[in-house]
Amino acid sequence: MIVTRVEGVAGAADRSERTTNRRPDELIVEEPMSIQLDGTLVSTTMRTPGHDYELAVGFCLTEGLLAGHPVIGVRYCADGSAVDSEFNIVTVETGGRAPAPTPRLGNVSSSCGWCGSEQLDDLCGRLDPLPAGAHVDLDVIGSIADRVLDGQGLFAATGSVHAAAAFDADGEVLVTREDVGRHNAVDKVIGAITLGSVPGAAVPAGGLGLFVSGRASIEMVQKAWAAGFSTLVAVSAPTALAVDAARRANLVLAGFVRGTDFNVYAPERI
Repeated sequence: MIVTRVEGVAGAADRSERTTNRRPDELIVEEPMSIQLDGTLVSTTMRTPGHDYELAVGFCLTEGLLAGHPVIGVRYCADGSAVDSEFNIVTVETGGRAPAPTPRLGNVSSSCGWCGSEQLDDLCGRLDPLPAGAHVDLDVIGSIADRVLDGQGLFAATGSVHAAAAFDADGEVLVTREDVGRHNAVDKVIGAITLGSVPGAAVPAGGLGLFVSGRASIEMVQKAWAAGFSTLVAVSAPTALAVDAARRANLVLAGFVRGTDFNVYAPERI
């Protein structure tokens, strides 16, 4: 896309101090994708195309739709040609072993979609607290944001996507995914691990950490918890509900991780 770039001194009264020029600029793509589980629509989300199978599988796992059953197949479109649907429908298959999902209407935005504390109670009823003693070292937490930067090619080109990454106890970044939506990037990481595409990682991801480039919302905690990560690291702040959920999950939650300084919100004391 061709854009007009304006350069000048901020607040300058003299317009002669500004210059304009036209040049190409790269913009991120955002398209809807429908996710089906065993032929039933479970979500339609705005996402950045790419790693679509991972996104669909990660979503089904973190939403509890698989109920512990393995994925036996993933494909574009439920019936007909994937070309006709522009590769915007993905079907996750368990052979009917997963509980029949309730069909959902309407779209999910590229942010998050929690309602409040009642959902947290439901989540705690579905997931057991994480095992203690497998948390990532504090020195690793302080270094991970810089390490993930190397895998953020879309952000470097456009400046308009979020990133998520899984890393091990030594700080090695195992997989990085980017997307216009924070929760989509996380689902892509978890989906990649679930599908066996990430050497050294498996679900549940005990002993591994999950990095997110934005804030640590309740949905980020839900996804980290559902996938069994022991640590969640965020560049920005968490919400109060996210901290409550992390403490109940026995999940280490670190925020404002920029450089070597950061805040630890869960557990309450280190």
